Amino acid sequence: MKSKKTSSINAHDLFRSELVNMLNLRHELCQLSELINWSSLDESFGELFPSDTGCPATPTRLIVGLFYLKAIYNLSDEQLVLRWVENPYWQYFCGEKYLRHDFPIDPSTMSKWRRRLKETDCEKLLQESISAGLKSKTIKAKDLEKAVIDTTVQEKNITYPTDAKLYKKGIDLLVKKAEELGIKLKQTYVRVSKKAFFQTNNFYRLRRMKKAKKETKKLKTFLGRLMRDFERKIAKTADISSKVDDLLSQVKRVLLQQKTDKNKLYSFHAPEVECIGKGKAHKKYEFGVKVSVTSPLHTNFVIGIKSLPGNPFDGHTLTGCLDQVENLTGVRPKDVFADNGYRGNKEKQSNIFVARTAKSRKTKTVKKLMRRRNAVEPLIGHLKSDGHLKRNYLKGKFGDFFNAVMSGVGYNFRMILKKLRLFLSFYFLLNLMQIFSFFRSKFPGKLTFV
Repeated sequence: MKSKKTSSINAHDLFRSELVNMLNLRHELCQLSELINWSSLDESFGELFPSDTGCPATPTRLIVGLFYLKAIYNLSDEQLVLRWVENPYWQYFCGEKYLRHDFPIDPSTMSKWRRRLKETDCEKLLQESISAGLKSKTIKAKDLEKAVIDTTVQEKNITYPTDAKLYKKGIDLLVKKAEELGIKLKQTYVRVSKKAFFQTNNFYRLRRMKKAKKETKKLKTFLGRLMRDFERKIAKTADISSKVDDLLSQVKRVLLQQKTDKNKLYSFHAPEVECIGKGKAHKKYEFGVKVSVTSPLHTNFVIGIKSLPGNPFDGHTLTGCLDQVENLTGVRPKDVFADNGYRGNKEKQSNIFVARTAKSRKTKTVKKLMRRRNAVEPLIGHLKSDGHLKRNYLKGKFGDFFNAVMSGVGYNFRMILKKLRLFLSFYFLLNLMQIFSFFRSKFPGKLTFV
């Protein structure tokens, strides 16, 4: 059903003090709440609840405010709800009129809302953060004409993949699925597979590679036998067969994949994970998805961010990333500065400067701007250290996209809050100077600066 609307004042609310009268409205979160167009977000997300029957949905501003706070302070759903009760400024930011002492929602509600969203809805949240940045003058409209673009890896929440782990996990999943469907297997291999898995780890630790490979081969044999037995038992019933197609296809993929294959399966619970090599000395390979980040050249601010499944070549993604920037800001950057990975791009609407090319060394001005391009690297570092980009816990390809976009949203709002906080400090210092000048005029020669 559609989201709840603000109800009229009840009789028992007449004697309660409103949050407006209790808080300092110059606080950065109070000022930030004034910069966000909540009514526009309410209209956009109201389409997710078309039915007029059933229990009213949670207010849109509350959920969107919680999404924003989660991105800003890098919290889990459970931590977010606990801290929301303790902080009246967070409650005011989410549109509450009176101080609440109970949880606003169950933490699982955040997951249910995420399932309803689409990629365009996620970009709407990012677009509102960019609009707030322009209103607060954290970025200027002219900064959007020149942009920097780069890619990084958003790692997925999986362990380091090995053959033995995948074989053992496949056996466990098949046995569990057989128990759920009431299928009696000829042999489950649970006990012997556990012993073989432990032996594999022990032999690798002792550097006895031949015996370790022998135990790994045993696990592969057990998984193959179990899969064939499972297929024979479910072949008679078409209804059951359709329920386990995904699991069986993943098991077959693990059994058939070779060392030289490109599209290998690295995790059963996250089959979309890819192995990406970024040339880092301390970490040769990363397991996740590639993410593109676009920022103004002279201001550290995220004006475009998206996941790039399939590990595409950077140069082939440039046009799509600039299209996203144009949709969010209404301006397509005239000059774009990129690293050597974007050579061979086919972008024609913008002027692309790629590092280590003759075009990037044409004039002193271009050389200076190319040096400024390196500022995107610490921006990506802050997205990972202060936000959710370092490790993604959300499921599926949409989870990759949502996590990347909300990392950019959190970074933007942290920059805006910093700007508002500095302005508040300056305002406080100015008032202090005025008070000091007043007293010095009343008592000349008595007050001096220390």
